[in-house]
Amino acid sequence: MSIRDIAADVDRWREEGRDVVLATVVRTWGSGPRGPGAKMALTGDARITGSVSGGCVESTVVEEGRKVLATGTPKLLRFGVTDETAWDVGLSCGGTIEILVEKLTDATYAALRGALGDERAIAKATVIRGESMGQTLVVHDGEKPVGAIAEAASRALESGRSDAVSVGELEVFVDVELPPPVLVMVGGVHVSVALTTMADALGYRTIVVDPRGVFGSEERFPHVGQLIREWPDKALKLLGLNRSTAVTTLTHDPKLDDPALEVALPSTAFYVGALGSKRTHEKRRKRLLERGVSEAELERLHAPIGLRIGSRSPEEIALSVMAEIVAARNGVLA
Repeated sequence: MSIRDIAADVDRWREEGRDVVLATVVRTWGSGPRGPGAKMALTGDARITGSVSGGCVESTVVEEGRKVLATGTPKLLRFGVTDETAWDVGLSCGGTIEILVEKLTDATYAALRGALGDERAIAKATVIRGESMGQTLVVHDGEKPVGAIAEAASRALESGRSDAVSVGELEVFVDVELPPPVLVMVGGVHVSVALTTMADALGYRTIVVDPRGVFGSEERFPHVGQLIREWPDKALKLLGLNRSTAVTTLTHDPKLDDPALEVALPSTAFYVGALGSKRTHEKRRKRLLERGVSEAELERLHAPIGLRIGSRSPEEIALSVMAEIVAARNGVLA
């Protein structure tokens, strides 16, 4: 559960004038039920949204959250199977988790909510151990960091992962919130039809770019999130690729694929892939190098596109492509 998942409930509570406590998983060991960044928000009258443990420690977190509301002082809670408390709350999964419980301030929530609305990446760095426990700093993607904590937050933004880090004598949890993932498909081909359905099921916002009316039509893509009938290089520049964007070029036509790759490869898109055989890719490499794309940028290109699963049909190719995209986003792509 990210802040995006619980924002609607938090918005409603704040509009009703209720103070809100935010509980966030900051560390896990073993088989912790939720990873770093998982969140639960609550109010003084025990309204709850989100989850930090799948249910096994929530009641204790609510009790501690009420104390935080009363005092305004954040708390760092720890639950594990070796702790006597762990058996009381039922953390039977064999793991250990640490949870930061803090009152949600107007300034912090305004920054987080603004980033969600603008679909920008943001990092909230909070001191969880040290004399300035509870101190919070928010860093937006693209900002020049000033200070050690801001630099740690910027590094976490680059990795796209929430984590606890040491900053001097302090321990800081950097909570990264990324925009929802976007899949841009260059070419309204058969693979794109199947890929759009799969990506949508996985929570990706889908965009098909094709200037050719016969391919880029509503009849072929009634289920796509956005259909852009424009030349790919222009369309990608207008879209503004970011760390939550995956780009696939699927036309086999250099007039469409190459200009798109020239825009996508230097961008911060987390994945760029191109359809075609190894021989096709070697020709593509030569063309792109001649057009000024660097070797380092070409190293980012996944081509031939997709995981090797022996794909033959458009649906199987789409499956292999989507699997590779998910692996890249999760940081487990070999």
